[in-house]
Amino acid sequence: MATTEAVSHGAITIVNAMATGKGAALGIRLWTKARVTLTDDPGQIRAKIRGFSSESTSLISTTVADILEMFGGKKYGAFVETESNIPVAVGLKSSSAASNAVVAATMAALGRQANDVTLIRLAVKASLKARVTLTGAFDDACACYFGGLVVTNNRTCKILRRFRPSLSRDCILLHVPKSKRYSGDIRNDSFRRITRLVDSAYYEALRNNYSLALMLNGIAYSSILGYDLSLVSDALEAGAITAGLSGKGPAVAAIVPNRKVDNVISAWKPYPGKIIETTLNLRKASVQVLN
Repeated sequence: MATTEAVSHGAITIVNAMATGKGAALGIRLWTKARVTLTDDPGQIRAKIRGFSSESTSLISTTVADILEMFGGKKYGAFVETESNIPVAVGLKSSSAASNAVVAATMAALGRQANDVTLIRLAVKASLKARVTLTGAFDDACACYFGGLVVTNNRTCKILRRFRPSLSRDCILLHVPKSKRYSGDIRNDSFRRITRLVDSAYYEALRNNYSLALMLNGIAYSSILGYDLSLVSDALEAGAITAGLSGKGPAVAAIVPNRKVDNVISAWKPYPGKIIETTLNLRKASVQVLN
């Protein structure tokens, strides 16, 4: 039976869509790989996440089951294994990257083709069904799949703008605390208080002003989700171009000129957690057939 492997990258939030249904995200060079092997056991799906044995495999299983039902005629089962260097449940789009990679690999294993946006919408549908997202995270899924800056309407699953920011001389630093925060644990009934500020951030994202959008969005959501802004202010004081909360947190992202990276790392070292250095991703998700 066919075995295929797909890679999708991670992303950081520029505008979180939880408040308004409109969002923006920026691709980064963290990654998730999904390897899918079809089997002759119809409906039987085995899933494994390398290095994260305590995490639920429901998203993987749900995604594969949906694709097999839609395109495989219920003739197959599957063994699917994912591997990733994206921290889980901290706001760095681990679920979007995983669902993208699993959809792409499963479709390839079945020998089926679809355009890029259709693949992304299938991944978003599976994420909603598995309850790992409140909004469908179409913006996150697009940034993970295409790379670059993507601005979307999540309610209509439409891409409004795509940009290729010039960040070749900049590093993206991520501060990742030990704590996790799952989307299913968040109540969204208080987000109406920040809609005007989030709308302002979204307007800036539509103009490719991701620096201001990230800061405005981070201020808005940190106030609702209970995060202080010390990491952000310390990064800016140490030379970051911009900084802000990614997703529902607790990770904080900062875009930093290469010459200031050591300064920002030094400013963040007193805070518990780990610091990840990465860069802008402009590569599209990819698939290869292994046998």
